[in-house]
Amino acid sequence: MPLYEYACNSCGRRFELLVRTDTVIACPDCGGDDLRKLLSPFAVSVAASAPPRDAAPAPCGRCGHPDGPGACQYQA
Repeated sequence: MPLYEYACNSCGRRFELLVRTDTVIACPDCGGDDLRKLLSPFAVSVAASAPPRDAAPAPCGRCGHPDGPGACQYQA
């Protein structure tokens, strides 16, 4: 069941709708069916402290080690 984002051309309301095969698509505010399907951005979740897997070691203090500058294994 995909989740779509729409904008109503009649009243301007933007809304999301979980669409099934029998879903009647209408604006929740005005009930209008003059709708425009919007492109929705998607999110990717990664750990905030995890560096990208293909990242090369950075000089000390720039690697993002949680203990701060001087704590990483790549000290110069």
